Amino acid sequence: MAGMATLETLQFDNTFIRELPGDELSQMDKVKANVPRQVEGAMYSLVEPTRVAKPSLIAFSRECAKLLGLSEEECARPEFAKALGGNTLLSGSEPYAACYGGHQFGNWAGQLGDGRAMSLGEVVTGTGERWELQLKGAGPTPYSRRADGRAVLRSSVREFLCSEAMFHLGVPTTRALSLVATGDQVVRDVMYDGNPAPEPGAIVCRVAPSFIRFGNFEIFAARGDKKNLERLARYTLDRHFPDLSVEHDKPLTDALPKMLQRVCETTAEMVAAWQRVGFVHGVMNTDNMSILGITIDYGPYGWVDNFDRKWTPNTTDNSMKRYCFYNQPGICVWNLVRLANALLPLVGEPAPLEQALASFEKTYLAVEARDRAAKLGFSEWRGGESGEDSKLWEDLEGLLEKWETDYTILFRQLAQVPAVSGPPPAAVDTDAMLDSVLARAFYAPPTPGQRVMWGKWLQRYVARARDDGADDAARRARMDAVNPKYVLRNYLAQEAIERAEASGDASSVHELLELLRRPYDEQPDKEERFYQRRPEWARSKVGCSALSCSS
Repeated sequence: MAGMATLETLQFDNTFIRELPGDELSQMDKVKANVPRQVEGAMYSLVEPTRVAKPSLIAFSRECAKLLGLSEEECARPEFAKALGGNTLLSGSEPYAACYGGHQFGNWAGQLGDGRAMSLGEVVTGTGERWELQLKGAGPTPYSRRADGRAVLRSSVREFLCSEAMFHLGVPTTRALSLVATGDQVVRDVMYDGNPAPEPGAIVCRVAPSFIRFGNFEIFAARGDKKNLERLARYTLDRHFPDLSVEHDKPLTDALPKMLQRVCETTAEMVAAWQRVGFVHGVMNTDNMSILGITIDYGPYGWVDNFDRKWTPNTTDNSMKRYCFYNQPGICVWNLVRLANALLPLVGEPAPLEQALASFEKTYLAVEARDRAAKLGFSEWRGGESGEDSKLWEDLEGLLEKWETDYTILFRQLAQVPAVSGPPPAAVDTDAMLDSVLARAFYAPPTPGQRVMWGKWLQRYVARARDDGADDAARRARMDAVNPKYVLRNYLAQEAIERAEASGDASSVHELLELLRRPYDEQPDKEERFYQRRPEWARSKVGCSALSCSS
């Protein structure tokens, strides 16, 4: 197609490895240097993808391809699967694995790094946008520790679908260009219970403006390497916060608190979006937190089915619940404090960084109020944290949690409750509302006592909605714009994975990708299949509710 790029004409401009210090050993011989080890004084190691037996394309995102200027026809070429399966290198690509550290489950873990991911480089598009391409599962790196650097089809399907699903939900996120089967088997112990087994391998090509994490800064601060900490900070300012960039002979004491404030604000917006759609990340370690405030590293994630504040999809977190649904905003603050501590050697005084950290709460509360008002169909949020709307919301959450209620379906169905067009609040037939409108959201029919409590809440809701002034059509439009009808429920992803593993049939992956491109639309032909509560068989099945970090 005219004006579109080809794989051969993609323009790489790899500033990360050009402007920052690399691992000298890998620069001398990147093959011999590709052994697990501590990498000191470097931000990356040069690596090479390990060839796979038979790279074949499972799926690609046409929207993500368009970002790079690639047509659908280009993505269908055999060369596409070979390049994004790691068997051929694109012209201008300079693969590397980044060095970073991180706090995992609240504890400093030391050096981590890209153990199963490697960046191909930075593509500059015809519009001047810069996108970093990264293969996940392309083989070992110096940061692989005891692992093989590979990824399995199971986790790769989940990451590919979730990256694109989150984008279409309006959540800041990395993107996924492609999902490629390798033709190789990878041995994994899915539940860490001593039962390893071979699984089909796959590789995802992830796309983002940058994959710099909080942990990139933490590793140099922890090692007392102020020189490289400053080099990374200046690079980050120059490339990703150019309006805050300063001349290289000037101190960073003013710029870095301003950068931290930006990171706090974008991180707050990101996690507020997670809460709005009922998404739980599952592994909010500091090495999984983006400096750009975008969602990265989709591992044991999930969407809340029956509402539970303490639900976590990560089996490793079952006892602590550190990264459960309701802890996510607070964990963001904890992680941001770790980033502030890493920047402190370059700022000198904690006060400016502490002031920047305060911007998280201000931003989060404002976005949360806006989103909650929209989820309930109100034009504004009344009364602040202790006002009437907060009480209405808290009481609704209490009902949702006390009696198993589907989070996604409840809000979507609530939009159909007649408020302005119906009878006055005191005369509302709440039994009819429960039986005809909200019943779809309940995992079990409400008992007589539950019906009374729901009825009282519905009367309050109708009264508030009528007082808001919007007619029912306007209220429903407002709610349907922020309350998705379709999300990537774990059991749906697992069904697609099992079908692909058993027979190589990726049709369910394609079907889900198409469905999730329009999560807020009615899509009536999809409703019977996908607008349903989690089935009972999926309640405790591995891959549906119980997930590990195994890839």
